[in-house]
Amino acid sequence: MKKSLHWEKLEESPLTTASRHRKVLKKTYRLPNNSIGHYDVKDEGLAACVLAMTPDNEVILIQLYRPGPEKVLSELPGGGVDPGEDPMDAAGRELLEETGYTGELHFVGTSLDCAYSNMLRYNYVALSCKKIAEPAGDDDEFGQVVLMIIEEFRAHLRSGHLTDVETGYLGMDYLNML
Repeated sequence: MKKSLHWEKLEESPLTTASRHRKVLKKTYRLPNNSIGHYDVKDEGLAACVLAMTPDNEVILIQLYRPGPEKVLSELPGGGVDPGEDPMDAAGRELLEETGYTGELHFVGTSLDCAYSNMLRYNYVALSCKKIAEPAGDDDEFGQVVLMIIEEFRAHLRSGHLTDVETGYLGMDYLNML
């Protein structure tokens, strides 16, 4: 006989946070063994991320300081999906805002962020990207756009220093470039 893996949610309430970037929910569950468990879950909603490629197959990245690891990371463009916004439109908007590039977007799948987050990430590839504007990120985004050849990006993807690694792998798999 199989054991039940189902958890029964008993309560959910927001925790107060000081950041506009993160909201946290406190969730209480009855576990399969009838004990009660309390969990803090990042309330992040929908996000869109893009593996963007120039016509020369260079990957478009943005270098930004990230307060979690406390260092500058070379990352794929992406961000939150606004309420009522189509995820593909959000991907195109984030690509343009963060890098100044636009391209042909292709949906490659969704991914979960982690076991303690409700984020659903929509992953895209943007092909034949062309620069049409200067980046115009958020007030706290002080970034620099960099182009990386495929071989370097593969190494970067494997390095563990990319926050949206799912988008990188799903995109490279979609393009048969792994």
